[in-house]
Amino acid sequence: MAEGSLDPAVAEVRRAVRATLPESGTVIVALSGGADSLALAAATAFEARSRGLDVVSVTVDHGLQEGSADAAARAAATAESLGIRAQVVRVDVESAGGPEAAARDARHAALRAAAAFENAPVLVGHTLDDQAETVLLGLVRGSGATSLQGMAPRREDEDGTVWLRPLLGVRRQTTRAACAASGLEFWDDPHNVDPRFTRVRVRERVLPVLETELGPGIAEALARTAEQLREDAEAFDEMIHETIEDIVEHAEAGISVSVAALAANPAALRNRIIRLVVGSEFGVSLTRIQTLEVARLVTDWSGQGPIDLPGCAARRTGGRIVFTAR
Repeated sequence: MAEGSLDPAVAEVRRAVRATLPESGTVIVALSGGADSLALAAATAFEARSRGLDVVSVTVDHGLQEGSADAAARAAATAESLGIRAQVVRVDVESAGGPEAAARDARHAALRAAAAFENAPVLVGHTLDDQAETVLLGLVRGSGATSLQGMAPRREDEDGTVWLRPLLGVRRQTTRAACAASGLEFWDDPHNVDPRFTRVRVRERVLPVLETELGPGIAEALARTAEQLREDAEAFDEMIHETIEDIVEHAEAGISVSVAALAANPAALRNRIIRLVVGSEFGVSLTRIQTLEVARLVTDWSGQGPIDLPGCAARRTGGRIVFTAR
């Protein structure tokens, strides 16, 4: 059937997936059974056939609510009906960090394990609406430009896991329409409408109020903001990597940065250098307050002692800022 005769929602999701898929090998679809991931799975299965791609779905059963095992089994069965090799993984969710964060960590661990086993990227069904919610939450929390960049279309973790998000330009209503047009029955997770969760309140209450009071297009505007900030960040990162080669030296049990070079850079670049050096050397992220405290060793030096940071300490020694492991 020609794409022009397709339901518009199905065609839009397929186009988004087509632009993201690799040319060969295997891909993994993170399949919850909800409309977003099910539309993603169906489009991936269709587009994969012309490329000879092997498609594997991984449905993670967190066991946090009654009937979760049945929902996971239905999702896997639907995937198999689409020609996808389906897996269901049951995980134990720890309580540390709250149930939402713990479930996310357990889910990501299962998907990373599958990605490593299959040597394949993981496709995730985050939509434009998810992106808008992420940006708005980052703005409210004052998390800075990194948080406001939202989710990247492609991200590679330090362990080599590649995450692909083909649907970041697709609205949630489109994925639901695509499922309906394809006769795919999706599962509405009760947690997605539970007001105990901050993201749900943003989705169900805050964004609708903004649309009503400020006019339509709020979600698209937030997503555009994220894209623009990612472009800026990529440019900054390129500048930083070029700069770091000249101003960073390895030190005993750590790394050091030239005070003069840091002082010569504008504050935005100086702070990014500090965060990048600490993140790359010690694998930790600094808050803005911690970053500014380190920067004071450059801009407001009065003999202060070492600054304790996550996983390391920073001190000024002569003309250098030295970061050492704690």
